Amino acid sequence: MFRYMLVASAVLACAYAAASYNTDATAYVVKNSADIQPEGQYQYQYETSNGIAAQESGLGGHQASGGYSYYSPEGQLVQISYLADENGFQPQGELLPTPPPIPTAILKSLEYIRTHPQYQEPQQQYQQVQYQQVQQQQYRSPARVQNKRVYG
Repeated sequence: MFRYMLVASAVLACAYAAASYNTDATAYVVKNSADIQPEGQYQYQYETSNGIAAQESGLGGHQASGGYSYYSPEGQLVQISYLADENGFQPQGELLPTPPPIPTAILKSLEYIRTHPQYQEPQQQYQQVQYQQVQQQQYRSPARVQNKRVYG
């Protein structure tokens, strides 16, 4: 009797799992088009049954622009557009993270640093001038010009 109950509960569990299995999870392509020119220009777009869509056009290896969209697990539509060129990949979208604004105190200090040259101690300035003079003398020395080594 216990065996029959065990088998019956296993069959019922399988039947319940099969009934609750979502067969709509498989997406298929609703729309698809592509155009590729011999000169390198291209354009494509596609759309699937579950709401995923993408399109792009550009000149192969130089520039591309397009976008894509999909539905998040929460059901919110996510749309991203982008441009890719000599300045890199530049996405734009409402849900993309953005950095917080720079505090005004930091902006003021950066502006102050930019407009005021850094102060050097007089001893540091003297040493820097001496180092530059030694470098210039070594560069102009006749031994260096004639590829002779000077030991001393």
